[in-house]
Amino acid sequence: MTAPGTVSHALPGHLIRRLHQISTQLFLQRVADAGHDLTPVQFAALDAIGHYPGIDQAGLADHIAKDRATTGSVIERLERKRLLVRTVSARDKRARVLTLTEEGCKTVAALLPVVTGLQRDILQGLDEAEYATFVKLAAKAAKQADALVSTPGDGTNRG
Repeated sequence: MTAPGTVSHALPGHLIRRLHQISTQLFLQRVADAGHDLTPVQFAALDAIGHYPGIDQAGLADHIAKDRATTGSVIERLERKRLLVRTVSARDKRARVLTLTEEGCKTVAALLPVVTGLQRDILQGLDEAEYATFVKLAAKAAKQADALVSTPGDGTNRG
């Protein structure tokens, strides 16, 4: 971690990056402890597909804010793990639609309490009001910042 008193210590970008590191480490540890091998992006993809069965790869890329190449790699890994299936779209033969397998549904159901449970641990030290304020402000900042960056599906790697 950056030493207190340095310029970067107080910069939002650095603090966001550091919280992302902590979040990712906690996620990987807790998911592994629960007997699963998934990254945060893989879980986000499974969760999105579960909520939007039949979503296509481009739609998933936009939904999870990842470029199409990264999303394609994530889908390939999840397909190899037999957590989802990819089929040709009935509407557009060039598109592939995504559906969770039974194992994918079970995995999301098993991990949802783990993932939601670790969220509070990411922001240890904040009381309930501060936690709610942080989430509200982070959501507001992310929404506004989306307008400043390339769209997720345009080939720009966002993660």
